[in-house]
Amino acid sequence: MIEAKLPLSEVILDSLNDGLYVCDRDRRIVYWSKSAERITGWSASEVVGRRCSDDVLAHVDQDGRQLCGEEFCPLHRCMVTNHASSCPLIVFGLTKRGDRLPMTVSVAPIHGEDGQVVGGVETFHDFSETYANLERARRIQTLALDHELPIDSRVKFATQYLPHDMIGGDYFAIRALDSERYAFFLADVMGHGVAAALHTMHLSALWSRFWRYLDDPAEFAGRLNRELCQVVKDESFATAICGVLEASERRIRLISAGGPPIVVFDRAGQVRQLKCSGLPFGTFANLTYEEIDFVCDAGDTLLLFTDGAVEVCDAGGNLLGTDGLVQVLKSLGYPEAPIDIAALQKALLTYGDGIRLDDDLTLLEFRFT
Repeated sequence: MIEAKLPLSEVILDSLNDGLYVCDRDRRIVYWSKSAERITGWSASEVVGRRCSDDVLAHVDQDGRQLCGEEFCPLHRCMVTNHASSCPLIVFGLTKRGDRLPMTVSVAPIHGEDGQVVGGVETFHDFSETYANLERARRIQTLALDHELPIDSRVKFATQYLPHDMIGGDYFAIRALDSERYAFFLADVMGHGVAAALHTMHLSALWSRFWRYLDDPAEFAGRLNRELCQVVKDESFATAICGVLEASERRIRLISAGGPPIVVFDRAGQVRQLKCSGLPFGTFANLTYEEIDFVCDAGDTLLLFTDGAVEVCDAGGNLLGTDGLVQVLKSLGYPEAPIDIAALQKALLTYGDGIRLDDDLTLLEFRFT
């Protein structure tokens, strides 16, 4: 247990602009700084001895989801994984006034004399002004991603999207070329955050210009790659999968620009992976891309996803990979049950060794009847 009186200078801690609190392994608060009082309105006498989930802070994410469960709580994650956060996380904390305050939080484990984790420390900063700007940016990006999915009795389309931050670096789109053919595009811009999100807006503009060329996926890929090379100059820009689905024949023609394998689940629960080669967009302007062509059966489910679904490492450094993702999905009842993005995120965090997922997570699904 952590003693309530910490071997730290409270004078120094109370002079910080950021709020700070310390909890034990049970997430019971044992120290609450003066700046924490100023930012939240909660006094130390009201908070010390309670858990932050006990109507104190009671963090939620930008979608209103409670974070005080074990896997989603950053402070719990840092103690379990013995890792400090590498960058601030955006959460919303409950103030004494009863409103939700946008905050950026950073967490780190606290160790006892024997080196074991005995608690955790969280610092937080009022993020209201910057959050308002990011919220406007998120609304704009949502409009770019808010494509109405086609409706067809032969194939059911579904998408799942979980950005790493309020705004993300993944882009996806599905659109009917005609009554028989559907163009699709899934891209993962290098990095995440504001810079990556700005590039997704460029991808949205290029999609609007070139999506009709997806009756020839290699032609579409070549055009997109040349355009992006003019922007990024000698560095890779985005991994991607793009192609066309011919609904009557359940035929898919696509190219991969460094994207993960494509996974097909059949009606009997068997799984096959389709690996395809291709360099990311923005690498070299004169690249050509090779198309692959395959046919699905009735009852098959075709799943496309970005790297955030598979590039998750456990404490031993073992990568989840595509095989691991398939097992995680099956444990959640997939493909019989639809993908629950919150349950998938929790499962990936349980496997992983981080405070949160390291990248945006996007999945595109085609279910053939």
